[in-house]
Amino acid sequence: MRSLALFAATAILALAATPVPAEVVIQDFPTPSGARPHDIAPGPDGTVWYTAQGQGALGRLDPKTGKIIQIPLGDGSAPHGVIIGPDQAPWVTDGGLNAIVRVDPQTLAVKSWPLHADRGYVNLNTPSFDRRGAIWFTGQNGVYGRLDPKSGEVKVWDAPRGRGAYGITTTPGGAVYYASLANSYIARIDVETGAATVIQPPTPNQGARRVWSDSKGNIWVSEWNSGNLSRYDPQTNTWRSWRAPGERPRVYAVYVDENDIVWCSEWSANAMVRFDPETEKFESFVSPRRGADVRQILGRPGEVWAPESGTDRLVVYRTK
Repeated sequence: MRSLALFAATAILALAATPVPAEVVIQDFPTPSGARPHDIAPGPDGTVWYTAQGQGALGRLDPKTGKIIQIPLGDGSAPHGVIIGPDQAPWVTDGGLNAIVRVDPQTLAVKSWPLHADRGYVNLNTPSFDRRGAIWFTGQNGVYGRLDPKSGEVKVWDAPRGRGAYGITTTPGGAVYYASLANSYIARIDVETGAATVIQPPTPNQGARRVWSDSKGNIWVSEWNSGNLSRYDPQTNTWRSWRAPGERPRVYAVYVDENDIVWCSEWSANAMVRFDPETEKFESFVSPRRGADVRQILGRPGEVWAPESGTDRLVVYRTK
């Protein structure tokens, strides 16, 4: 019988080092020491799932009580990305297992779909479901792929230009885009054929790390090397870029909330940053703990969730 690690956490209010706007309430939840939460996915039932990369497990938080359960994913597991699928279950890209993993939200049973052995280690990164129910994923060693949960078929393609496939997103219209960190581009995947078309950002060597779609299908890009937050408009094939505040910014994760407000994590300032495309203004929420290292952001209406991999805690920004 699979053992579950139970961790009782008390929710405490975390105040940022700079004044917090009145409409934002920040709360944090500690995870087990050494969990190193990498990605996070709030579920529709109020629970929150996260990848405990440092402990080879998937964590489940009940924000009402602060209690956490961690489900071991298998020997050698090092989970990276997690999202909620159309079946309301958490799906994981597990770099250690070189597999796509599903955890049943009721029974906590673990099921895996390993990549073909001839592909070798691909350094699985991030998943995203398309509108047909297939899960697309990236691997930093130079691949992207697709799993059909109905048939169990796994297909993998070589990414243009080799290494670097990182963040991935699906637009409301069903288009799938990914970012290449090592080769500084974004690409659109043809969900029918699997072919990827490179779209080159205007800033050279910008280090496109993660991508997220807004409600209009525009693609927002966090640029690690340049420190820019950029937007690609597929309708006009045009770009706009805004440099994050501070000296030598390093923009890692990006997420667009239900109001088309853009959130990103900025490592140089150790902060979460909120950007309003209408006013073109940034607001920063500095973590009270050093080395927060937020690597991914996700949310649900009224809530933006960020896992601080460097401090072993999950933080929610509640907006009114």
